[in-house]
Amino acid sequence: MSAPAVIPVPLHEDVAIWRAATADDLDAITQLTAAAERVDHPTWSTPREELQQTFEVSHIDPAADTLLGFADDGTLLAYGEATRSAVVDSRVQAYAMGSVHPAWRGRGIGGVLMAWLLARAQQHLAASERTLPGWVIMYAQESNAAAIAVGERAGLSIERYFTTMERELALPIPQLALPEGVSLLRFTPEFAEATRLARNDAFRDHWGSQPSAPENWAKFVGGEVFRPDLSWLAVEAAPGAADAGPNGQRVVAFALASVNRDDWALQGFTSTYIDLIGVVRHWRGRGLAPAVIAAQLRAAAAEGLERAILDVDTASPTGAHTLYTGMGFRATEREVALVLAY
Repeated sequence: MSAPAVIPVPLHEDVAIWRAATADDLDAITQLTAAAERVDHPTWSTPREELQQTFEVSHIDPAADTLLGFADDGTLLAYGEATRSAVVDSRVQAYAMGSVHPAWRGRGIGGVLMAWLLARAQQHLAASERTLPGWVIMYAQESNAAAIAVGERAGLSIERYFTTMERELALPIPQLALPEGVSLLRFTPEFAEATRLARNDAFRDHWGSQPSAPENWAKFVGGEVFRPDLSWLAVEAAPGAADAGPNGQRVVAFALASVNRDDWALQGFTSTYIDLIGVVRHWRGRGLAPAVIAAQLRAAAAEGLERAILDVDTASPTGAHTLYTGMGFRATEREVALVLAY
């Protein structure tokens, strides 16, 4: 595909300076993100460490992939980044992400920022040496009509819906039997690579999913909000297998969770977020998903937390939405994925 060789700096009367972000801008980006999120999704926030990864991972070049917009007085009005997936498998994927401070919305800043993000995303797709389909993806809360409109005006269209679901941890949690040869373990760092390989197998047929690269995975399981003690694995004996972990045990299912205490005041309750739930494909349909979820729920309840939260693709090929409803989760809100395919 073709892409602009040079992306012009956006023009907007309210923005005095456009420039790339550096690590020194992290405080300002964090403050802008928090202000935007209080309006766009007031029940959860992006951890600072997640924003910091833009300046730490090898597949993102902040000098080329980020853009800041400042007012005359130095106030940060807008932030955007257009990145590519760390691993290319079935598609070349680029992601357009941006925020405009709520006090400066409705003036067209989001539109010019989105035009820049789309052009940079197109450069990422064009730079790939592989002949594969290409996607530009952006995400927005279904309630954020303005953000969705910006994406649609840029040529993207809604392709998928993701439902947020919550469960009261005070409700009874079932005790579920495991298939013969499978046992449950809490996640430990020694199982990090085996779990990454299981995640990549489990999500291979999920919409929009690409394999998780070792660098990104290490950031996730080594992050401040990740909770190994609330994360559970189902393992089987597989001595000598290339994807086995300690003691020759292969991960066949997982429920990995985090706790972001900054969200509690926003939510009005204490919570754990289940980031990833998956079962490797040759073990599906044998009760492993509910087993690892139940183990995670029991651990979170024992910690004294009040609710568990997760997000699910409403059209998941594994029937996950039905599974979670049956385990006591209830839908609260939805996020949309907008895509421009090439």
